[in-house]
Order: sequence, then structure tokens, then C-alpha cells
Amino acid sequence: MEEILALVEARLRNALGEPDARAAVTFLGTDRIEVLRFLDGDVVRYATLGMSAQPMADPTAPFADPVKGPRAELVLSVRVGLADTDQVLRPLAVLAASPQVEGVIVAPGASLDLGDPLWPSAPFSSVLVAEPGGLVEDVELDEPMDPVRFLPLLPMTSNEAAWKRVRGAQELQERWLSHGTDLRDPLRNSVALD
Repeated sequence: MEEILALVEARLRNALGEPDARAAVTFLGTDRIEVLRFLDGDVVRYATLGMSAQPMADPTAPFADPVKGPRAELVLSVRVGLADTDQVLRPLAVLAASPQVEGVIVAPGASLDLGDPLWPSAPFSSVLVAEPGGLVEDVELDEPMDPVRFLPLLPMTSNEAAWKRVRGAQELQERWLSHGTDLRDPLRNSVALD
């Protein structure tokens, strides 16, 4: 486990630079989850560290496989200085612990809902899990372990989350793209969903 997390942290540092802050959260019955903060000009990136220590288990399987199964970490990118986004550390750790706590597999196209704002006064309480591979490359692990994937999180307003449930992740992402939505704006309004 420690060896995997060391490889994951090295990959994050290689892709994003040195973290300027880190926080750790432990939930009862789960492994410790850290959230690292990386500044990149006017963008701050928050990355989890610890979610990939164990593979995500199929909730329908009678036993969790301790080796095989998808592994991931979460990455959230927002613009600096527009909102108190550093308060997202605990909510991100909650999302990263969800495979252990709720027995879910976090994968591209999924919605993760906190029920509370991501940070104080945030217009978002849920996120869309996007496709990996753009910002941080996968960490390949020895067979038979799956690689660790870095999954971008795209904050969604409640209207966008409801629209996504009906129309799907692909259509919501196309809507954002066609309207030029700045998904890094921590104060943005919902995209037009007519």
C-alpha cells in the first residue's frame, strides 16, 4: 500500500510540481486520505492521495479482491482567489473514501453528490467524474493490479446534476463545451439547459 501511494505521489509531483499544502482526513473504518494542493498560476489543483491504496470492489461481489480492481485518485481544478475553495479538502476526502465506505466504484461518467456545498457558498454540491489521462498520466502497477487513474472532477450545479441524470454525462459535457463554460470558475452559474 505504501509503495503504491509513493508512486502515486511521485506521479502527482512530476505532473503538477511540489504541493504547497496538504491535509489528512481519517474516517472511522477507512484508510487515511490526504489532499494535496498544487498552485499553477491562477489555477489551484487539489488531488487526493490514499484512495488508490486499495482497489475499488464490485459492490455485488461476495468478497472484495485485495489485488485486482480499478484504482483511482481524484483531481479538482479551480481558479484561485474567487472563493474559499481550500474548504474543499474535507469534501474531497469524503468523495475519495466513498469506495471504502459505500462500496461504490468511481468511474468516468459517474456523479458524486455530497448533499452540501463543495466549499462555503459554492453553487455546487456534486461533481461529474471525467475521463482520465489529460493532466496526470496513469501509474502502471505490477500485474495483476490495475493502473492508478487520476480522475478529474467537474463541479455541477443542482440543475446540471438533474439534467445529467436524464440526458447523460456526454450530453452535459457537450452542453458545457458548446456554451464555452469555464468549469474552473468556482462561482459560475448553471449552463443553459433549455
